[in-house]
Amino acid sequence: MPDATGETIGGAIEERYGGRARLSESFGEITVDVPPADWTGLLEFARVRGYEFFDWLTAVDEPPDEFAVVAHVFNPTSHAHLLLRTRVPRAEPRLPSAVGVFRGADWHERETFEMFGVVFDGHPNLVPLLLPEGFEGFPLRKDFVLAARVAKSWPGAKEPGESDHGSPSRRKALPPGVPADWGRERHA
Repeated sequence: MPDATGETIGGAIEERYGGRARLSESFGEITVDVPPADWTGLLEFARVRGYEFFDWLTAVDEPPDEFAVVAHVFNPTSHAHLLLRTRVPRAEPRLPSAVGVFRGADWHERETFEMFGVVFDGHPNLVPLLLPEGFEGFPLRKDFVLAARVAKSWPGAKEPGESDHGSPSRRKALPPGVPADWGRERHA
């Protein structure tokens, strides 16, 4: 959809970032992938182009080597959505903070830092937000070991509901007042 200048956001991003930005479309929404060095610049560019509503930011663990950091912004005038992504290496997950562009990114970056271990350089208060004090590890990483699995392993090699014998059955009980032979076929 063209903006006030008559240009589409995708065309404007391609013109500005050239081969450094990769655009794709899914379900009518544009997704833009950029290198980490262009992250805050892309956020600023989208905001100037009318994508003023910051919706959310999170990370996606993509083993074995990286995390994708994803932000969703919205243009309230054109009702257009834009998904912005970059990738950071798992060994050193660092990215410039988006708080200077969208103040609403503050808690989202804190949560992403706490749950995935992605450090947002320049964040004004990058401290834990949700987990109890002294918690060790990053619980949304795919390699994080769940304490429940350590304390008591599942009986078998599969997760609940995946076994071949089905789930345990309950004792069959009839509702009160229903005769014991009700519903059974009688053979003559």
